[in-house]
Amino acid sequence: MSVHFSSNSNEWATPQDLYNKLDSRFHFTLDPCCTKTSAKCKKFFTIKDDGLSKDWSNERVFLNPPYSRGQQEKWIEKAYLESLKGALVVCLIPARTEVKFFYDYCTKASEIIFIVGRIKFVRENIKIACAPFPSCLVIFDGNDKSLLKVSWKKQIDL
Repeated sequence: MSVHFSSNSNEWATPQDLYNKLDSRFHFTLDPCCTKTSAKCKKFFTIKDDGLSKDWSNERVFLNPPYSRGQQEKWIEKAYLESLKGALVVCLIPARTEVKFFYDYCTKASEIIFIVGRIKFVRENIKIACAPFPSCLVIFDGNDKSLLKVSWKKQIDL
């Protein structure tokens, strides 16, 4: 299991083609968890800015959080809470349905899309080998309710 949680960096960018497909549906305005070179939106926060401490209300947020232990939980909780204040938040995370935060927060999302196949994340504009885990999109739209929709889609169909 350690391979699923290990990396010498948390800075893995979303492939641009995947982001573009999502942006065409959601029209993102904020990337709260990125580097200057991996930012997907004009408005973004780096680790130095501490996106966890910022207000996201009324933003359309694309979130590809750090995947290390202890980090995902904080970002997913923040995504859920900010959605209750008016943000739309789309989270790209490993599909780890067995972890506590998935049950506590992701099941309150309006939609979860399980991505068929593995994503090739990017580091310094070079696609890296496929992720060692499946991924999903968790979409919080500001309604605190039971999950409305679950689907499985190929990256090409997003």
